[in-house]
Amino acid sequence: MDSPASSLAQKLSREAENVCRHYLSNGRKNGRYWLVGDVQNTPGRSLYVRLTGPSSGPGAAGKWTDAATGEHGDLLDLIAANLNLSTLRDTLEEARRFLSLPRPEPPARATQTPAGRGSPEAARRLWAMGQPIAGTLAERYLSARGLTDLRSVSALRFHPNCYYWREDAVAGERPDAWPALLAKVTDNAGTLTGVHRTWLNPATTDKAPFDLNRKAMGNLLGQAVRIGAPSDILAVGEGLETMLSLRLALDDLPVAAALSSNHLAAFDPPAHLRRLCVAIDDDSAGQAAFDALSERLTDGDVELIPLRPMLDDFNSDLRKHDVQQLRNHLHP
Repeated sequence: MDSPASSLAQKLSREAENVCRHYLSNGRKNGRYWLVGDVQNTPGRSLYVRLTGPSSGPGAAGKWTDAATGEHGDLLDLIAANLNLSTLRDTLEEARRFLSLPRPEPPARATQTPAGRGSPEAARRLWAMGQPIAGTLAERYLSARGLTDLRSVSALRFHPNCYYWREDAVAGERPDAWPALLAKVTDNAGTLTGVHRTWLNPATTDKAPFDLNRKAMGNLLGQAVRIGAPSDILAVGEGLETMLSLRLALDDLPVAAALSSNHLAAFDPPAHLRRLCVAIDDDSAGQAAFDALSERLTDGDVELIPLRPMLDDFNSDLRKHDVQQLRNHLHP
């Protein structure tokens, strides 16, 4: 099938003389050619346009060459150069205008089946709409929590208008839309199974003023937000900021955020893992998650290494102290 550009070029070739008279009015016909100075319609004889011949292929009507510069092309190229059009779209539009052709009908949009709210498919679609965090509110929010150098972290994205469904919303009520930090939840094979959202307040560069300003969607049990290249050692914990703090303090250590104590207890370690460092938040839920994980992995080949913060979690440590103090605390 001919492309729109090829089809228009052939139509123009059948009107080659009229094209030349319109765009190269300072030239003149000389036998089978139109002669002019250049594509800018300067008087002269350097550029010649073939007026007769087939609509395509060797010797086609509409083919032109500028003997002074070596430039050559078809009538679409000539129109673009004559009018200084920088895009193919503008050139095709001008060709249709000259030929008095209607604009082509836009292609029919495929109907997309609605995805269930909170489903893995809805999570995949939301993730696809995210953008890199560089220069966004998400990057500023993380930086305010002491977390920097995250532009290359592919598991994080930003959504400028992410729907927030209130728990007390009535049927038919439209959701709010707030900026959100998105984090990709994956399984051990790297397949996206869910997305974690942290809604943000542009006025404060902090979390949005909701009772529940963090929510996850999709299949989360056993999965996590994974950051860093897979290795035989991994650090896992609850919160996203907690694990990003550990990553900052322990260079090149891959980390995983299970996003809650219950999900930490159910975390499914990769098959090749030899050592699993567990970040234990300083509360009863954090200790219970570690105990449950230890019991599950008792008969396996994975060595569990508990990591305990100085304060309630490692992001609090990072913000209260600094990365070097956190690194010194973790070193033993």
